[in-house]
Amino acid sequence: MAVFFTADTHFGDHRTINIWKRDFADTAQMDALMIARWNAAVAIGDEVWHLGDVARKASDVPALLDQLNGTKHLIRGNNDPDAVLKAGGWASVGDYRELELDGRRLVLCHYPFRSWNGQHKGAINLHGHSHGRLKQMPRQFDVGVDVHGFAPVQLTALLGS
Repeated sequence: MAVFFTADTHFGDHRTINIWKRDFADTAQMDALMIARWNAAVAIGDEVWHLGDVARKASDVPALLDQLNGTKHLIRGNNDPDAVLKAGGWASVGDYRELELDGRRLVLCHYPFRSWNGQHKGAINLHGHSHGRLKQMPRQFDVGVDVHGFAPVQLTALLGS
């Protein structure tokens, strides 16, 4: 089982095409590409941590999650109303999570931190929200789709190993 991270998909949200200058004609094209790239990277038995801002309409989320491979966990973003958290298809939901992966301590949140738990003991902060426009700090990575070719990313790729 592989573990992936992603954020800021904003499925179905035409505003992200304009605001973040995503090169798509419309949301149907954007969504189709992100679904295809997700499923090309993530196998059915893999795990994906989505660090927030899933979709424009909460009512679209259950059907969307059915199309995406893997066991999906949600860390809530600023554009995720309660209905997104309650949508069927999430293995877990929360606002913040700490976990260990491959011997590394990870701190997951939609928002980037200036400092985080375990920062000076090697912990890594994974986040979304900034769409690749924030200068990163050591051991801090934006896992948003705008930074990673509109696909989920593994920790090894973030660390360059």
